[in-house]
Amino acid sequence: MFNAAKDALTSQAAKAFVNQRIARYGEVRTLRIDSRKKTIEVVCQLHGESEPISVRVENYELHEAGGRKLLRLGSGSFTSNRPWLQNLLTDLARDREIPVPAWAASAL
Repeated sequence: MFNAAKDALTSQAAKAFVNQRIARYGEVRTLRIDSRKKTIEVVCQLHGESEPISVRVENYELHEAGGRKLLRLGSGSFTSNRPWLQNLLTDLARDREIPVPAWAASAL
């Protein structure tokens, strides 16, 4: 129960955080984090797209290096309702480390 509430709050904060950074491209409609299963699901409505784009990341990892918290997308798989995006994420995002704010790292 506690994990579900924590994940819901983290998901809302992460949605607002990501929306600030992608406003030029569109908006995140839904962002769900499941810290127990280590999954992230995102649904975005991008400018110029008639239908929303969905992405699911499985088995993310969080670690610290050089005093920074990093999200690693390498050990899991990516799925998307756009095959080209699924392939792009598999090719370019696997093994990539993304710095995350301290508030988000504590919840992931």
